[in-house]
Amino acid sequence: MKVGLAIALAISACGGNATHGATIVAMRMSCPDGQRFDGHACAKWGDAPTKLEAGWKAVVAQDPDAIKAAVDAAEKEAPLDHESNIRLWEERGIGLAYGDDEPAAKVAFDMMLALDPSHILDYSLSQKATLAFEGARKVVPAPPAVDVNWARGQKVGDPMPIDIEVVADPKKFLHRATVFVRSRGEASWRATDLDLDKTAEHHLVLPPVVAQRPVSLELYLRAYDAVGNEVLAWADAKRPREIALRYEPPTPWYRKWWVITAAASAVAIATGVTVYELTIAPPATVDGGVMIKK
Repeated sequence: MKVGLAIALAISACGGNATHGATIVAMRMSCPDGQRFDGHACAKWGDAPTKLEAGWKAVVAQDPDAIKAAVDAAEKEAPLDHESNIRLWEERGIGLAYGDDEPAAKVAFDMMLALDPSHILDYSLSQKATLAFEGARKVVPAPPAVDVNWARGQKVGDPMPIDIEVVADPKKFLHRATVFVRSRGEASWRATDLDLDKTAEHHLVLPPVVAQRPVSLELYLRAYDAVGNEVLAWADAKRPREIALRYEPPTPWYRKWWVITAAASAVAIATGVTVYELTIAPPATVDGGVMIKK
């Protein structure tokens, strides 16, 4: 049985009814792996991973000048994917620590932790780096975060409202976001983009899923800064969040309201005719006698 997501999306300027005041826009196909959407079309990510690989070799060699050169070269490849962005700030922090600039190293590690609060530095590195990292981790503020919510009890064939809210953005780098959606089992994702810096709350109404059985709607989100660097990941393509959709079979034709109404009307008409025949209609014969006058 074919399961699919209609290529449409409703976006409302405010909350409330799922579709009230919504403007319908087309969802675009998601870019292939290794590519990003530049606002007009799919484009390849830069060569930052190669530059950062060279940077890590300089980290192993404890060469702060070579680390800086590699990191600066990687930064020029922006925009960066989320993993490369984290690694850039990690290597930058290590390089600054090796160069005895602990305050600047803490700033770099602070940025790294904003991108990935659970990131841990390799403790086989020099204490210059690990001590600066620990100092940054002790004072790191709440990381940027978005909250994605939806109503429970959704069903196949109904529009799917989703609320997205910017909960925290201490670095003020949540500029825009992309929501990726597909029905479970589909090979490709569809996507829609929204501006995060214009308002903290967004109300999306996803199009109905076409299916003839219960299915799950999968989704994940990426947020970007003004340059286009990925700065926040909410779930991912390999581990998406799922919204269970129940399936209710269509009502048989003979149980639909217009059939029942028509049948009830027919019964009412038949009953009325019977009552008329029995109580009101004139008889076919008239009782009485005939008198002949002589």
